[in-house]
Amino acid sequence: MCAQLSPLRADAQDNRDRIVEAAQELFSRDGLDVGMRQVARRAGVGPATLYRRFPTKEALVDEVFAGELHRCRGIVEEGSEVENAWEGFRLIVRRLIAINSQSRGLVDALTVTGSMGDLITAHRRELLGMIGTVAKRAQGTGRLRGDFTIDDLIMLLAAGRTIATYPEARRARAAERYATLALDALAAPSPETPPSRHPVPDPAGQ
Repeated sequence: MCAQLSPLRADAQDNRDRIVEAAQELFSRDGLDVGMRQVARRAGVGPATLYRRFPTKEALVDEVFAGELHRCRGIVEEGSEVENAWEGFRLIVRRLIAINSQSRGLVDALTVTGSMGDLITAHRRELLGMIGTVAKRAQGTGRLRGDFTIDDLIMLLAAGRTIATYPEARRARAAERYATLALDALAAPSPETPPSRHPVPDPAGQ
């Protein structure tokens, strides 16, 4: 029989909980560039205690965002099941932007390659693959622009990263507006809508 892991002592569990809480707060506010020593200071523990619980930053990131990534997966699965592929794609984009507006760290976890833990990397790869499948179906209906690639979605999510820095009372409305503009840009051009005759001038050319 495999030996079961012994539960942590009360003080050790308290330290672990404080570390996770501090990391979640800092990652959400400042993104994943936050250093481990910053997390230790916010949690009120020494670096040795932090590294005893989480030997690497990747392990800490995995722990902090496991629940959020599960929520993201639920959104993508729900969108994948919508019969109208374009509406399913729209649902996915709107809800991912809404979730990401609450956490710069989650945006980083979904859009930044490299230096992520195994859990984050696996989730990211699987989620983007599922979204890509929905996108191809939406392109097949003629509703999603034909030149869309999954990199465009990553770019949009990364560009909306600063919404998480807005005052909390403004985030939901800002995220909804951003999603509306993003989806308008991703929609296939309508044959009835000719291209603008007055494009916005390039400031660099002035």
